[in-house]
Amino acid sequence: MSDIIDRLAGVEPGSPLDVLRRRRPDAREHAQRAYEALFVPRNARHEGGVSEVGLEEVTQAERHAVAAFVADLHRHEKATAFYAEALDPDLAKRVAGQSTAGRAQGPYGRYRDPELAHECVEGPRFGAEGIDGRLAAALEHAHLLVFRPREAAPEDLDRLREAGWSVTGIVTLSQLVAFLTFQIRVVTALEALA
Repeated sequence: MSDIIDRLAGVEPGSPLDVLRRRRPDAREHAQRAYEALFVPRNARHEGGVSEVGLEEVTQAERHAVAAFVADLHRHEKATAFYAEALDPDLAKRVAGQSTAGRAQGPYGRYRDPELAHECVEGPRFGAEGIDGRLAAALEHAHLLVFRPREAAPEDLDRLREAGWSVTGIVTLSQLVAFLTFQIRVVTALEALA
């Protein structure tokens, strides 16, 4: 049975990549369950599905908007299109505009330890414009975690709370970004092996 990673990487049943993935059934199952917990509404899940992850705190549209944004920052066209497909076309267009404006090479950031100062790299600081304030704050947080994670600080969480995000919502947003980074790396690796 194929999963979302197979779909994004174009893994065909019975192919060498399918055989390779089947050698790690637990990793495959947990990756799929993480995706379902973060993106699949409860009524669309199979019996025995995983529990909700902050569903009341982060709407499906917000989840897919952040996912499309993060996938585009990673420049993975297929994942970007997959997550944007669930969005209203106008919102998808506005999110695409944000990710285009936020593209960078990364990673960037400053180390707090003076001994690592020579490894500090300045980079762009993303500010979302022309989009709802709550979603704008989420996209700015996602950009921070993708390109400058070592600079994340309590003040960044304060900005999210000021935009209306609860603690559970902030945790869910951060989980989304972490999961997408993992998912896109796995998909990219499988594409490279194909």
